[in-house]
Amino acid sequence: MQLAALLAGLALPSLANALTPIADTYADYAVKTYDKAMVDSLARLVSFNTQAKDGLTPSTNPEFLGFKDALQALSEQLGLDYQDHGYVILIGLGQSSDKLGVITHGDVQPADPKLWAQSPYLLDTHSEPGKLIGRGTEDDKGAIVTAMYAMKAIKDKGLELNKRIELMVYLAEESDWDPLKHFLTGFTPANINITIDAEYPVVTAEKGWSKINFRVPPQQPDTQRQGASLTEFGGGYFGSQIPQQARATIQGADAALVARLKALAAKQAGMHYGFELTGDSLSIAADGKAAHSSTPEDGVNAVTHLAELLALQIWPKTQASLTQNFIHQLVGLGLYAEKFGELAYSDSFMGPLTLAPTVVKQTPAGTEVTLNLRRPRGKAPALLDSQALQALAHWQAEQGVRLEAVETYWGEPMVMEDAPQQQALLEVFAHFTGIKDPQPVAIGGSTNSKLFPNALSFGPAMPGVEYTGHTEHEFITHEQFMLNLKMYTAAFIELAGKGA
Repeated sequence: MQLAALLAGLALPSLANALTPIADTYADYAVKTYDKAMVDSLARLVSFNTQAKDGLTPSTNPEFLGFKDALQALSEQLGLDYQDHGYVILIGLGQSSDKLGVITHGDVQPADPKLWAQSPYLLDTHSEPGKLIGRGTEDDKGAIVTAMYAMKAIKDKGLELNKRIELMVYLAEESDWDPLKHFLTGFTPANINITIDAEYPVVTAEKGWSKINFRVPPQQPDTQRQGASLTEFGGGYFGSQIPQQARATIQGADAALVARLKALAAKQAGMHYGFELTGDSLSIAADGKAAHSSTPEDGVNAVTHLAELLALQIWPKTQASLTQNFIHQLVGLGLYAEKFGELAYSDSFMGPLTLAPTVVKQTPAGTEVTLNLRRPRGKAPALLDSQALQALAHWQAEQGVRLEAVETYWGEPMVMEDAPQQQALLEVFAHFTGIKDPQPVAIGGSTNSKLFPNALSFGPAMPGVEYTGHTEHEFITHEQFMLNLKMYTAAFIELAGKGA
């Protein structure tokens, strides 16, 4: 649903609240003055593929170095101060020791170029009018640009600040939090922080990012068994994306098997399949819908649907068939670990634990499987570990196989209570959207908010609108881009302006 339709459907009157009149005036000024410049700046930042690469750091990777140069040039152009600390960039307005922290990141997840209309690193403003399409537009380069131009609008007007507004751009949020943790041991963050890497109205709780990894070992072929055999099964692109594509190969296939598979495939909503029979070798290509792994309900997992399709019969024991069986038996088409032993549970505010296979990679050494989970409060890591391992053990015993390289990790859920800026942010959101009495929300994502005092997430995505970060069709609408500029400008004034 587009933003205008969402707001129009609410049909709510304009709200009276405590928003400072100057915040409203400056927010309008920002949009009227910097619309085109913001889009141009976003295009510049998107052009750099700031994806983590093994053996390189933000100080040695040419793409990151170019990104930093662009950030520095934009900071100088806007009259903001700039500091490069390697993995951390600080961009600020004002000199007060009392600060408002604005937390974001400049690195991105991988993008599969063949699934984009054009290069994901070339901002696409034309193929779908009203959308700004490209890797990082929503997560998180669009937010960086918005925050910088919000500060510029405030600077233009000469507003006296009680707090320095300090934008922190971390460059490894998607891959490694350790450099940020190390940086914070020698750096004093603001006492009030806004993370602009999630959704509105205000995020006060985040599930803990978690995972289960293992490897399905190769199997000796059964030379006595006749008939079709599943010899390849895999899919997924990276660990925090619901897989859009999956694939399988069946040896010994015939036209009758193909017909059965096609009939079942036609019943799967949201999936598209390609079948290619060459001799008796059948290749199957499955195509679903990518989504951020924190919101698996927004996607159609090609891996789980292909595993379900292939459950039409029992296959000879191979590396591929064991992997398919595991996903069918312990995951199925569910999103909430319903079939994974006793692992499933839910919290009344944070919602249910989610579980999704995100990478299934077949190699000669075995098939590497990554299960991405997002856990709410309510169960201790020791209990989760016990229940997960018990489910794995039960499946292994049933199949007569031993999984290799089993690893688990249980991230800590976060609940932020009584942050002093919460009401001001809710009022800003209510004022600019017309949504009456907005309330804090919980998300499945896991942001750097966890590392900062009094940190609340504030946008850039609207509630009830599908989040496109980590997908192969990432975009932010131009309308939302401008609305974010209004809300960030007003929020910065409410929290850092004289009298705040």
